[in-house]
Order: sequence, then structure tokens, then C-alpha cells
Amino acid sequence: MKTAVEYIRELIQQTRPSMSYGGGDLASWQKEAREKLAELLGLDKFQKCEPEFETEYVDRTDGATEIRFTFQSEKGYRVPCHLLLPDGVDNPPVMIALQGHTKGMHVSLNRKRYPNEENQPADDGDRDFAIRAIKEGFAAVTLEQRNFGECGGDANGPRCYEESMTALLIGRTTIGERVWDVMRLIDVLETEFADKIDLNCICLMGNSGGGTATAYTAALERRLKLAMPGCAVSAFKDSIGAMGHCSCNFVPKIAEFFDMGDLICMAAPTAYIQVNGEVDPIFPIEPAKEMFAQGKKAYEALGIPEKAVHVIGGEGHRFYSDLSWPYVHRFTGR
Repeated sequence: MKTAVEYIRELIQQTRPSMSYGGGDLASWQKEAREKLAELLGLDKFQKCEPEFETEYVDRTDGATEIRFTFQSEKGYRVPCHLLLPDGVDNPPVMIALQGHTKGMHVSLNRKRYPNEENQPADDGDRDFAIRAIKEGFAAVTLEQRNFGECGGDANGPRCYEESMTALLIGRTTIGERVWDVMRLIDVLETEFADKIDLNCICLMGNSGGGTATAYTAALERRLKLAMPGCAVSAFKDSIGAMGHCSCNFVPKIAEFFDMGDLICMAAPTAYIQVNGEVDPIFPIEPAKEMFAQGKKAYEALGIPEKAVHVIGGEGHRFYSDLSWPYVHRFTGR
């Protein structure tokens, strides 16, 4: 006798997304697909508001000037961020760094927030995204994702379940909320930091949960020069729908319409660096390769296949900075 979860996982194996890109008129497909994706994420529930931008402090850190700021992404909800401007670089390109399903954006900054982190190296698994970006000559922006760190997490890590389930009751999704916050962050960068950064070279990266938010944002946000999702892209039936994952990963009905390769197709012509681990147990590599091949069809249709690359590290669920950053420089020319 099958359990309920065994039964539903058999059903997802049989599901074929009805709106997958299979060739043809890419521009028309992208328009329709992006509208559908925004609907699935619940983005029609969101309303723009005045950001009410506030700088909390300006400080010096190793090799950079740090600006801690907050802004309002929805009426009554504020987002904390850090902008690091590298020393000696005029008009630097920008890397928005989304921390994965960890204890918060402080990990990207190679800092400790909770006592139980003291013996854990923040650069373990190349998760100190902002520090690496500064070393590469980029400005770095960290944004606290919903339910992480200052926005709902604690010393034990993210606390997504209650918020994610409650959001579903009113037609919203946590992924949609995180995408929305990144979009509104880009608005703030345009209005508050235009004299400090290169607005024509805004890049987005993240690993695991941050990679998931990166992949979805890149599908919808046209102001990105480059997207680099790590350990997040694999087929739904083999990853999110095949094993236990945090509730923040789930978008109702999405597998009926798209797979993750379609998110890559929607992102084109944004430069795309898909990063995976060869032995990642929760985002399996063979389906990840299939999703990349599917996504690359859009870049081939545009005559720019070189703008989509698949970086595969030899280990598991972690980021691979040394393998990935050379492509960032190649695609941005910086």
C-alpha cells in the first residue's frame, strides 16, 4: 500500500508542464510565460509604495566602505541591507548577494550573529558572497530575505513554515515576496546610489535558497546584467517534488506550467551562470544538466549560446566561487 507522499510523488513524475518553451517565437513565449509566472508567484497581490529609505550608518570595513540601510518594500514591511563599496574602484559593477537557507545575510559578510556560529568558518562552502565580490572589484549588496536572520530567523536558522503557509492562504508565496524585495531593492539602488555604482551592470547571485530567489527573479526582472543561481536549479520532479524541502520553495501549480529550465528561458538574454555540485543530494546533477540544456534553447534562439554557461563543482551542496567568478568577469567585461 502506498503512502500519500509516495502517491503524490508518482503523480509529479507523470506531470508535463503545459507552457514549456519548445522553440519558435521566443519573444511571444517570454511575454506570456512571465505573465503566468508572476501570477503563480502572487505578484498581483503586491503594491509599490514609497521606499522611505533610511541610512543607519556608514562605516569602514576591510577594503570597502559599508553603508547599512533599510527601505520599505511593501507598506509596513522594511528590508535591511548592506552596501559595500570597494576601495579604489570608480563606478563599480554591483553584485546583489542572496544568502542561502542559512541564518541570515551576515554569513555573506563573513560575520557572526549568534553564539552557535563562533566555531563555523563563514567562508566554508564559499558562502561569504559579499566579501568575494569586493575582492573581485564589485560593489556588494546583501539583502535579508524574508524569514531569515533579522527578518524572522533565529539562532537555529530560517523560520519559513508559518509565514509561507499563511501567505498561501491569501494567494501569495514566499518566493514571490523575496523576488519582490529584490526588485524594490533595484529601485532603491537606482534612486539612492546612482552616483556610487554602475546601474548598467547590476548582477544577482545566491546559493540554495538564495539561488532559488535568483532564478525566479532573473526570469522576471529585466534590469539584471547577469544572474548566477547556485545549487538551486534542477527538475521539480527530481528535487523540490522528490524529497523534503523547506516550505519556502513551493509555488502552487507551477509544475503544471513550467520546469526550472523555463525560468532560464525567461531570463534570456541576461547572462546566466548556473552553478551546481556534482554530488548535491537535493538538487541532483543529471536533471540539473537537463534543465540547463532546456534553458539554453532560448539563448540559442537569440544567437547568443555563449551567454549561458553551466558550472559544475566536484562536491555537494555549496557554492564554487573560483569556478564561477571568471565567467562573471567575462560576461560583464569588468
